[in-house]
Amino acid sequence: MKTTYLRILSCLLLILVGSTAYAKPLELPQIQVIPITASATERQYELLIKLPENYAENPDKAYPVIYFTDALWHVELLSALTFFQMEDSILVGISWQKDLDAKLIEEEGAHASRFRDYSFAPSSNPQSQAKYQFGQASQYLDFIRNDVIPYVEKHYRTEPANRSYFGYSLGGLFGTYVLLSQPDTFKNYMLGSPSVRRMAQIQALPATPTSFNANVFVSYGSEEQQLGQHVDSLIQLLHSKNDKSLSLTHKVPDGSHQTASPMTAVLAISWLAKLQQKGE
Repeated sequence: MKTTYLRILSCLLLILVGSTAYAKPLELPQIQVIPITASATERQYELLIKLPENYAENPDKAYPVIYFTDALWHVELLSALTFFQMEDSILVGISWQKDLDAKLIEEEGAHASRFRDYSFAPSSNPQSQAKYQFGQASQYLDFIRNDVIPYVEKHYRTEPANRSYFGYSLGGLFGTYVLLSQPDTFKNYMLGSPSVRRMAQIQALPATPTSFNANVFVSYGSEEQQLGQHVDSLIQLLHSKNDKSLSLTHKVPDGSHQTASPMTAVLAISWLAKLQQKGE
């Protein structure tokens, strides 16, 4: 009896092991994964690109592009939202650095490069600064302007005057940096719960020599009282520019920094879709 039981158990284990061995990760066939190198730093990244379903059927049509950071975290949600609200748009997600130091990835995760790439000021803590290399947003922005956007606009039919950006948390901080330093990078900025916890650093950024000429969506969760105060200060700073070419929308979805994220994307894409319908 015991021998029979062991044989049955062994067979079940073989079946389980076999099914696991043949398991495959989900692949989204509509998402193209394109390797790309930052020409100035030689760092390796990937672009996650989704084209409209009717892209091949309309060879003479150009499309607006939505660029976003933290690609793996946002691609599925933004893909679903644009499918229903902005189907005639191209999505371009920018990955974290792929060839980052293996030890740092093991300690902090595959997203560790975002601390360096999305921040524009070094840390006052020498150990943290040595580990994460905070404050290289200018290099990351150069990568986007000199490598990412030229690649996309060379290989796909886009509307160069109708680029949009979506970023959340540190990605929102990076978007704030882009808006205040080189606003012509994008026409529309969606900044979800931007981590602008040190307004003095924001205010210390050199004044942009040109008008904003941009539409900006800014939000934070209803439970983010402390961060909300800093974002309110950012909004006041933008208003103080008295720039009529800047259109600013502010929303407060329910939730904390984590739980407000999905609704932030819903509200942001809805806002952008209405702009596109108006031709703004």
